Amino acid sequence: MKKEMIAMLLAGGQGSRLYVLTGDMAKPAVPFGGKYRIIDFPLSNCTNSGIDTVGVLTQYRPLELNSYIGSGQPWDLDGSAAGVHILPPYQGSKGGTWYKGTANAIYQNRGFVDLYDPEYVVILSGDHIYKMDYSDMLARHKAANAVCTISVMEVPWAEAPRFGIMSVGEGDMITEFAEKPKEPKSNLASMGIYIFNWKELRKYLTDDEANPNSENDFGKNIIPAMLNNHERMAAYRFEGYWKDVGTLESLWDANMDMLSFESGLDLRDQSWPIYARSISAPPAFMGGKSVVSHSAVNRGSILEGVVENSVLSPNVTVGEGAAVRYSVLFPGVEIAPGAVVEYAILGEGCKIGRGCHVGGTPENSPEGWGLTVLGPGCELPEGRDAKAGIMLDRDGEEVSK
Repeated sequence: MKKEMIAMLLAGGQGSRLYVLTGDMAKPAVPFGGKYRIIDFPLSNCTNSGIDTVGVLTQYRPLELNSYIGSGQPWDLDGSAAGVHILPPYQGSKGGTWYKGTANAIYQNRGFVDLYDPEYVVILSGDHIYKMDYSDMLARHKAANAVCTISVMEVPWAEAPRFGIMSVGEGDMITEFAEKPKEPKSNLASMGIYIFNWKELRKYLTDDEANPNSENDFGKNIIPAMLNNHERMAAYRFEGYWKDVGTLESLWDANMDMLSFESGLDLRDQSWPIYARSISAPPAFMGGKSVVSHSAVNRGSILEGVVENSVLSPNVTVGEGAAVRYSVLFPGVEIAPGAVVEYAILGEGCKIGRGCHVGGTPENSPEGWGLTVLGPGCELPEGRDAKAGIMLDRDGEEVSK
């Protein structure tokens, strides 16, 4: 069962900055791009990179994510000697706890990793939209004779304080690391993607677990400890599209990027396909009065109105005379005749009544304009509006961001 490298995918995050969209599901299970879930991207990257063994570490609201992943067949991760494995926290003979941090999550599953006796482990996050060949990153790791290699990309200096920031020396070897520094020395941001030599990482995880003052986190504890011990740590520069969709705005932005040829997020590229679990639904139907432009439309949708610059998931209905513009609609959303939806994200199963107006354009909205977000199952009765920048829960009650 020995493998050269296996992947450990951290997918247990609550996604609190997605507010009502993650009230009933973990962030990696959130729909994206009409036909996908966020977790499809790292899983597809693993398959396309030749990694056939993936541990998915779940914790918060795992039911939908577990059901979606299933046996791993859509990503060709259902082999007998490999495959995808769901790894929730568990109670052992010596007790057990919820995952206390990213490092603790891997520590609790060191037995799983040991089963495959890998030379290397790649640690991934389940809430990023990107395409990456992890075999290229592994080649960099080997060439640098590193103990740890961290994928980095240049970000605007103004955004650098939001990230873990790397300083590098000769050969792009890491010399310093600062977690969300107020005055960054560099704009090389960690993408939260790491390759470790498993033998060395296992020792650091064990030592970290024995430290009662540790937060058991890779960025805050493991990486600084390695730097303090002068381990060889390499930066792997990534120049493709990458976005952390941890906020409502970034989730909306990434969906809009999917519609743009210039964004770098090309999901039509067959050389690096993104796989997803398909649903059983009839073809999309566009009525004689429908107008669809610059949008993504999926199976089971019935369109009788106008759809512009929007992303529609499966089984969406847009009634006659209704309009959807610059919006992201999750599965099963129903827009009644005459309703207008603009600059909004509508959760699964939302129903918008006749004549309702949801959201608004930046030009025609009050000061403090922002996305309008409706949680899954929210229903707006005929004549009720949801102004720009507000968020409503399942019961239609306003929620503060």
